[in-house]
Order: sequence, then structure tokens, then C-alpha cells
Amino acid sequence: MEKKLFYKVLLVSLLVGLCAYFAFPLEKRINLGLDLKGGMHLLLKVDTSHLSAKAKEDAADRALEVIRNRIDQFGVREPSIQRQGEDEIVVQLPGVTDRDRAIELIGKTALLEFKLVSADTEKLKQAIEGNIPEGFELLRSQDDNEPVLLEKQAVLTGDALTNASVHFSSSQFNEPVVSLHFNAEGAKKFAQITSDNVGRRLAIVLDGKLQSAPRIREAIPSGEAVISGRFNVETAQDLAIILRVGALPAPMRIEEERTVGPLLGQDSIKKGVKASVIGSIFVLVFMAVYYIFAGLIANVALVLNLLMILGGLGMLPVLFPGISATLTLPGIAGIVLSLGMAVDANVLINERIREEIKNGRSLRVSVANGYNRAFSAILDSNLTTLIAAFLLFQFGTGPIRGFAVTLTIGLLASMFTAIVVTRTIFEVLFHFGLIKSLPMLKFIGETKIDFIGKRRILYVVSLIVIISGLAIFFKKGMAVYGIDFAGGQLQEYSFKSAVPVDKVRFLLKEMELSTASIQQFKDNPKIILIKTAEDKSKLITGKLKESFPQEDIQILRIEQVGPAAGKHLKTKAIHALIWSLAGILIYVGFRFKHLNFAIAGVIALFHDVLVALGFMAATGRQIDLLSVTAFLTIAGYSINDTIVIYDRVRENMRLNRKMSLYDLINLSVNQTLARTILTTCVTLFAVVSIFLFGGEVLSDFAFALLIGFISGIYSTVFIASPLVLAWSRKPKK
Repeated sequence: MEKKLFYKVLLVSLLVGLCAYFAFPLEKRINLGLDLKGGMHLLLKVDTSHLSAKAKEDAADRALEVIRNRIDQFGVREPSIQRQGEDEIVVQLPGVTDRDRAIELIGKTALLEFKLVSADTEKLKQAIEGNIPEGFELLRSQDDNEPVLLEKQAVLTGDALTNASVHFSSSQFNEPVVSLHFNAEGAKKFAQITSDNVGRRLAIVLDGKLQSAPRIREAIPSGEAVISGRFNVETAQDLAIILRVGALPAPMRIEEERTVGPLLGQDSIKKGVKASVIGSIFVLVFMAVYYIFAGLIANVALVLNLLMILGGLGMLPVLFPGISATLTLPGIAGIVLSLGMAVDANVLINERIREEIKNGRSLRVSVANGYNRAFSAILDSNLTTLIAAFLLFQFGTGPIRGFAVTLTIGLLASMFTAIVVTRTIFEVLFHFGLIKSLPMLKFIGETKIDFIGKRRILYVVSLIVIISGLAIFFKKGMAVYGIDFAGGQLQEYSFKSAVPVDKVRFLLKEMELSTASIQQFKDNPKIILIKTAEDKSKLITGKLKESFPQEDIQILRIEQVGPAAGKHLKTKAIHALIWSLAGILIYVGFRFKHLNFAIAGVIALFHDVLVALGFMAATGRQIDLLSVTAFLTIAGYSINDTIVIYDRVRENMRLNRKMSLYDLINLSVNQTLARTILTTCVTLFAVVSIFLFGGEVLSDFAFALLIGFISGIYSTVFIASPLVLAWSRKPKK
């Protein structure tokens, strides 16, 4: 074997082995995102409005430490707690689905105060009537709603605590109580307070709520106190954790919440795997049947491409410690696009080889020329999408960044497998004399269609479709957006059987939630989705379980986005899209030396995104972060398709210098028509599979891809190519 070929085989073998090592076992190497395995994602904002300028400086850092300590004692496996921006904290709790308990544990400020209760009955009466004396406050007991008048000034605070633990009372009910232990100074002060106020009541106040107000019967020198109340063991333990760790430096509010139940996560995995397997089988069978032996080689590359994506995800924590190997639903979108582009590269190479064989060249020369002539189109299309992925990572938010990471790994893998791996396989086969011919099927023959001549009428058709879609989009206003951008809360419930949606609507009306929207899925009527303006999940869940006791109701997911977070997510999504398009525009303009190529390509890209957007609005599908990920996928795929034609136009310009630009573009579109149709159809196998079998979580995403990819064929031929001619100074027909 030649030395050069030996080194290529060695390089491929080492990389494949390395990727296999970091890919398996999957459950060890790659974490599933919360949207796949269940858990909670919280975006918390530290409210520093009441703090001094100096105290604001480190409030978020102190809050981060307190939350981390609380979660560590709560016992969550592999939590993620990170600061974001100046006053935000992102908390991810895998496997945690008891949202009420988690929110209480994380969000409670835990400001513990001891306040003396007024012994003046007359003052209490005045306070109940609304005339609260100066220096006092009126609170009601958590146990029995008893009104209690307290001195505003606390005589002792939780700063003096050293420990808090759960014990059981000596009463006949044996109820759990929280025992408090003070430091030396606190114990001394507590002893003094109890000694000076025997016979009075001492209120224990937590975050402005009266927990209990026991009467001081004697001085307590031990430095211990007890909080009693309507606790169960779990709530008592949580309160002990909060008090033991310490109070937050400032109140926290939830800006964004994503709680995914284990049932939905398992369902997403099951359906996602099923859809991927079915789609992959279709792609592999088609390639093997249509390109025969060359298709089998391409299939090896596609399988290795997937292996390298998984291996790349597994390597991430090693190469970049700050980035975790987490696979999410948007990440699956990145894999879909990168595999589609890998198919595209193999189709492009095989079609080039077919052309070389037709021109009478030997098989070995045809294969070499096929790779050489396809290289520039593959490089340009992948680099363009890589630039977009990089800018998406820089300017996007969580799900979009996850998409960008997976897409980047997939693109690098697809270039390597398509250009290096398959060519190495061919060279090995030639070296050992194992290949003498390369037959391929051909569904689409040579065409001589005047595509450019139909441009004006098709411009009008495109404008009608886009304007109609945008009119529907803007007419619906904020209703077209999901909670990611509009804010609000979404609850998704699973019932044992299909329940009448009218009855659910009546129950919501009884709860004064008549403005809530209800959705029951046609393909799975056992699932009901309820959207409200604010957090009403506890109330709704309780009412549903009370009204449908036989239905074994399960919470699949709860998502909540505040108006500020919704606006932020929307802004970040728009910025990510704009900067990605700008990057594509600059690269294409530089690479093809003509700005009209770049502008035409970006207009075609916008065309496909707007068509998908219009169809989603017209079919009542809401726009959310997953939809934006779909639009970005469409954009990447669209520009990839367009660049292949541009590359052929550039090649034909060198070969046919006397031909008019009109004829050059028509010739190039006809020459690449088979590749355009084949690539899109093969990629659509995977998308249709996700749409039909991927479940309701991925339904809107797959629908957007379906429309966008079909539009991509049309725009590549009838929009991007003719627009190059429209802005050219060369003679036109």
C-alpha cells in the first residue's frame, strides 16, 4: 500500500476509534437535556431594587452560593447552578419534578425574625379595624389565621443561627418541628429576651409570615428555640435546610421555568428514536438502491458521521470544560441538518462522478475528478453554515446555542466523512483491484428547461404567498407566539382516557380562568394543554384531580415565562437570526466576488423562512424557541442548496466565457437539478419521519422543516438564481 494511502487509512481508523471511545456507553458520555429526561430549568432574577449600591455589587454571587448550598443538601444529582448576566441565576435540576417543593426551597428568602407580640388588647382591636399603631404590624398565624399584633423591630434574627434540625414534638400527635440552635452571642441574647419577657408571646416570623407565637413561660438559657406548625416531615426538612444554609441576600423571582415530567421525557426519547430510525432506514435504503455500490460507500460515511457527532459531543467536556455534552431536542435538529448536508455532499460527489464517466474518462480518473470538482461546493456550503452556527452560539440563548453546538460538530463530521472517508474507501478498493465499474440508477435525465424565463410570474407567486402568510401572522398579533415570546404559563396533562374538553373548559370558568386557552391533540386526545396568563398550575391540577378521580392525571410539563424573559428570548432569537444572515451575506459575497450572488442567496433564504412562518401562522401553530430553531435549520439548508448552483455557475463562467449570463444560469440549474431534487427528497425522508412519528413535542418543528425544505427547492431554482441575473450588468434575455 502506498505510504500516503496508508497514512489516510490510519488517520480515519484513529479518528473513528477515538469517536467510538467517547461516544459509548451513551448514557455515560452524553447527558440528555431536561426536555428529554425530565427535570426543572429555572431562570431566577435577584431583586436588588431595595439594596444599596454597595450591597448590589455581590448580591448575585451571595445568592448563587446560598442556592447551591440549599440544592446540595436537597440531594439533587448533577445539578447545574450558574450566574447569567448581572443579576440572573440559571438553575437546572435533572430528575426533579416536584416543582412546588423545589421552588419553595430555592426561592424562599428565609429571613427569620423573632418579634415580641403586643400584650395590649385595645391596640389589637384598633389594628384589626384598620388603625395599626405606629411601630407595630398585624400578621395572621399560618396555623389558624389568628390576628397577632407584633412589634415591627425584631429582637433577634436568623443571622445568629448555627443549625436547624427536624425533631418530633412530645405532644400526643408527635408532629415534626424545626429546632433552632444559636451561636454563643445569639444564645446569650435569646436567654436575655426570654428572661425579660416571661409571660409574653414571642413571634417567629419567616419571610414576613407568622409561623408561630408561643408564650414565654420561663427564661431559656440553652440558646434553642422551636418552630412548630402544620408541617409534614418533608416540609420540615426543607425549612431546616433553608434556615441552616442561611437567608438569601435579596428576594428572587422566577423569570422562566421549564418543568418536564419523566413521562414526557421518556415519550420524547422513544418517539425521537423511532422517528430517527425510520428516517435513517429510508435514507440508507434509497442511497443503496439509487447509487448501488457508491451508495453503500455513502452509507458507511453516514453511519460514521452519526458516530462522530456522538463522539464529538462526548469529547466536548474534555476539550472545552465550560461546555457540557448535553443532547436536547434542538440538538436533534442540528443532527438532522448535518446528516442532510452529509447526504447532500455524497449525492453531489456521486453526480459529479457520473458526469465524468459519461464524458468518457476512466473510472479511477472519474472518481478523482468527481471529488475535486465537488470539493469547492461542499466546502462553501458547509463553511457558510458553520459561520451561521458560530454566530448563533454567540448571540443565541440556551436552546439555540445547543442547536449551534450540535450543528457545528455535525458539519465538521459531514465534511470529513464525505470528502476524506469515502475517498479513502475508493482508493483502497482501487489499490486492491476490487472495483471495476460504478453503475448508478438515473431517475432524472438531462433537462433543458428555461427556468429563468418564468422568473417574473414566479416572483409574483412568491410575493402573494409571503404577503398572505405575513398578513395572517400580524393579524393574529401576540396570539401567534408561544409562551417563550409572549409570556404566560403552560400546563400539559395526560389523562387515562380522552376527557371532554368542554368539561375542562367549564371547570376553568368556575375557577375564573375563562381566558385560559385549551388544546386537545387530535392524534392523542388523552393529552390536554392549558395556557394561562399566570401561575395557576397548583389550582388547576387540584381541580382536575378532584373532578376526574378515575383518570390517573399526570403532569407532563409546566412552562412559565415572565414578560421580561419573553422579551429577552425574543430579542436574542432575532439577533441570532440577523447576525447569522449577515455572516452568510459577507462570506458568500467574498467567496463569489459578486455581492449580487450574496444578496440573492440571502433573499432566497428569507423567502423560505417567511414561507414556513406564514404556513405555521395559517395552520394555527405557535411560534416558540423550537420554531426559531427550525427556521435556522431551514436557513442553513437553503443557503447550502443555493451555493451548489452558484458554484456551478462560477465553474461554467470559466468554461463558457462567451455564453450569456442568462444561458449560464439556466445551464447550471439544469445540470444540478437532479442533485437539488434528490438531496431534498432524501432529507425529507427524515423530516417526514419526525413529523409522523416524533410526537407532539416535535410536530411543529418538523412541520416547519417540511414546508421550508420544499420551499427551498423552489427558491433555489426560481428565486436565488434569477435574482443574480436581475442585478447583473451583463446582457439578459
